[in-house]
Amino acid sequence: MLVEKTAIPDLLVITPRRFGDARGFFEETWNQAAFEKEGITLNFVQDNHSMSAEAGTIRGLHFQCPPSAQDKLVRCGRGRVIDVGVDIRKGSPTYGHWHAEELSFENGKMLLVPAGFAHGFATLEADCEVCYKCSGFYAPETEGAIRFDDPALGIDWGVENGKAILSEKDAAAPLLSEFESPFVYGN
Repeated sequence: MLVEKTAIPDLLVITPRRFGDARGFFEETWNQAAFEKEGITLNFVQDNHSMSAEAGTIRGLHFQCPPSAQDKLVRCGRGRVIDVGVDIRKGSPTYGHWHAEELSFENGKMLLVPAGFAHGFATLEADCEVCYKCSGFYAPETEGAIRFDDPALGIDWGVENGKAILSEKDAAAPLLSEFESPFVYGN
């Protein structure tokens, strides 16, 4: 597998090797031993799978607070998405910085989003499926969100202004400046 660092430490782009022939392809999206060789030592306990029917759907920016914070390994099983991680660790030299990566069925890329980051994605095609592994169980009492279109972040989601399809929760999320992060850099 290919592991690429982004401008934000700990936020990684991972591309598994594909072995293809006339029938299609095979790839390992998670192999604990292979990831550990790359210095990635995570214990995933839950797999999630979402489907978004329409292009322009934005889910995020979400996180779970300690003690239920989650690392996520995100991939696109069908279609194309812009996947985003935002550093929300107080004291981090990259606090408020973000990285966006196009994940697609075709490119096979995955984004490793550590705890202490808000995560979200925008669908670029209809009927997109996103699959992700989590290092912690879903704990709704600890979940939080940051507004996807916060002007201070300036994230380019690849969706026309005013055309995003959102949940009520995501539409009502606070701006980063209105948010008191429970995450501390270095912890």
